[in-house]
Parts: sequence; structure tokens; C-alpha cells
Amino acid sequence: MAEKKPAVAFIGTGIMGAPIAGHIMDAGYPLTIFTRTRNERAEALIERGAVWADTPADAAREADIVFTMLGYPTDVEEVYLSSDGLLAAAKRGATLIDLTTSSPELARDIAEAAEVSGLYAFDCPVTGGERGAIDGTLTLIVGATERDIEPIRSLLETFGKHIFCFGGPGAGQTAKLSNQVALAGCLTGMADALSLAQQSGLDLARVRELIVSGTGRSGVMETLAPAALDGDYRPGFKVTHFLKDLGLALQLAEDREIVLPGAETAFGLYDVLDTIGGGEMGTQALTLMYQEEADAVAAGLDWSQYTMSEDSEGCGCGHDHEHAHEHGEGCCHGHDGSHDHEHGEGCCHGHDGSHDHEHEHGESCCHTHGEGHTHEHGEGCCHKHEGAEA
Repeated sequence: MAEKKPAVAFIGTGIMGAPIAGHIMDAGYPLTIFTRTRNERAEALIERGAVWADTPADAAREADIVFTMLGYPTDVEEVYLSSDGLLAAAKRGATLIDLTTSSPELARDIAEAAEVSGLYAFDCPVTGGERGAIDGTLTLIVGATERDIEPIRSLLETFGKHIFCFGGPGAGQTAKLSNQVALAGCLTGMADALSLAQQSGLDLARVRELIVSGTGRSGVMETLAPAALDGDYRPGFKVTHFLKDLGLALQLAEDREIVLPGAETAFGLYDVLDTIGGGEMGTQALTLMYQEEADAVAAGLDWSQYTMSEDSEGCGCGHDHEHAHEHGEGCCHGHDGSHDHEHGEGCCHGHDGSHDHEHEHGESCCHTHGEGHTHEHGEGCCHKHEGAEA
């Protein structure tokens, strides 16, 4: 007689959560689901046999194992720690696993509160994007030990190809944020490389093929560059969520009193992309920041939003950015008038008129500048400069 599998609850059946939940069902685990909006993804799981719950607490009440995959740390805190949250509702002895990329400190708080309630909770953010979730090949980054996860390893392996354990609560989140910092460099490297090749009149597909054959290769160049070259900006991982991850990484770096200039530059660029309407696009949409304004507009971006945000307090995109527009801000396209970019900001495209644009401390200015540019301290200025330069 086959051993009865533990009951599983899954909270958050979005772009990645739904296929992960599907793999769990395929392996024979009874599944109860909740997601904020009962959408097509949720309905598809219900049609396959999942049970719908009206609240996260209802989903978790009879579950042996509870997964969450949510958007932001505030969502995680509410779902776990509110008076009607998971820690209050889950049955004694249950295991709670958060797949969200969230705050290391919050992960530690949840683990401690769970222990007091007779529960076991650990952080387990994932990487691999929508494709990895669909294929069941995600990498799991665990804030626990190998011994801790042994009882549920077979369940984790239903959707994860690689499992890395980092020993204790919050450590999985810290390791995931390190991964996102590396990803930021790959994304900006992809966008820079394709822009340089394009402005030099090269065959972009051929250049990409060259890069992935050598030491410049990356998962981003292999999987996201083809979509960017095809003008496909649908999200496997949304810009707004990547901004959240980078913000968490930069906050952690600030707490550790270290500087991450590459991550800061990427944060600035993606912050601008979010401001001009790219928040729901995939991260490969960074390449739009280097294109002609008409191409960006055709893809759904609105550069006037950036101008409006400059004229008001904050970035204008609705996010509470603690690192907004400092030390690595990105300003990429179509700005007129007199801008002063300092401390490594990138300014990539389409400046018109007679700028007295002074780039300091290594800033790069990449495309189509008018007259009167002064570059200082080794700045790079890459394309189509006219008039007097000093």
C-alpha cells in the first residue's frame, strides 16, 4: 500500500507559484491553494484537483506543509504574522516554507515566532525564473541545514533541480540577494554589450552567439538576450520585483557598511525603467533604455513620466525607494536641458541641444550627445559626439 503523502498548502499561485504548485500535484501530494485573485492560473490548478481556500489561514489549517510565494516583504509579514495569519492558523508540527525573495531579518523573525508556536519555518527563495518553474528545474536557496530539510527533500525536488543549504534562518535570503547582485551585473552587461554592437553596425544575433561561446557568457545572455532581440518583453521575472530584490540587497549592504556600485547602477537604471512604465515588463526590457525613443514608445514606455518625476519629490513611480537616485542613478534617454550626473550615474541616449554636461568620477555617457560636453576623470563617452570636447 502506497504511503500517504502529507497535505500541502500553497499560498500565491502567480507566474512562478502556479507551475511549482502543479509539480507538487503531479507528484501526488494533496494540495490546497489560495491566491489573492482567483485567476486563470488558480482555476487551472483547481480543475486538476487542487482545493480552493478563501483565506491563507483556511488553506494552512489542515496542511502538514505550507508554501508561500508572495510579492514583497510586507506581504510576507502580513500573511505570516498577522492575527489571522499562518502562524496563528497552522496546526502544531507543520512546516512553513517561504519561497519569496524577502528580508533576511524578517525570515529570522518568522522562524523564531514559528518555534514559539510549535511550528518549523524556514526561508527558501528560488532562482531560475518562470522557465525554471515550468520545467521544474529551479535552484532552491535554503535558510536551513541539510539535516533540517531531509524529511521534505523529496517534496522540494518536485520543482527544484539544485538545493543549496546555508544553515540557518535568513541565510537563504542573504544568499539569494547575493545572486541578485550578480544577476544585476549580467543584465547591465547584456544591455551595454548589445547597445555597443548595435551602434557599431554589427549583427546582434551573431554578437550574442560570440559572447555565449566565450568567457563573457551568462544565463542572461543565453536566455534573455534572444527575447530582447525579438522585441519580446513579456515577464519571466518582472522589473518591479527585481527592483524590490536590489533594494533589499542595497539595504543589507548599507547595514554591513559596504558599497555595491554595480548593484547601485542597476538599481538606478531599473528605477527609471519602472518610472516610465516598464515595471510589469521582464527584466530584459532594460535594453529598451538604449533604443530610439520611438522604439521605447512602441513598447509601451513613456519618457515624459521621468521628466515629471524629476520635477516632483521622489521618483514618481509609487515606490518608497530608500536608495532613490543616489550613487549610481541611471538616466538613459531623451532628456533635454542641463543635467548634472554625479557619482557614477549612467546616461545612455538621446541628449539634445547644447549641454554643459559634466560627467564626474567615471560616469559613462553612451549615445547621441550634442555640443559642449565636458568629460572629466576618465569618463567614457561612446557614440556620436559632435562639436567641441575637452
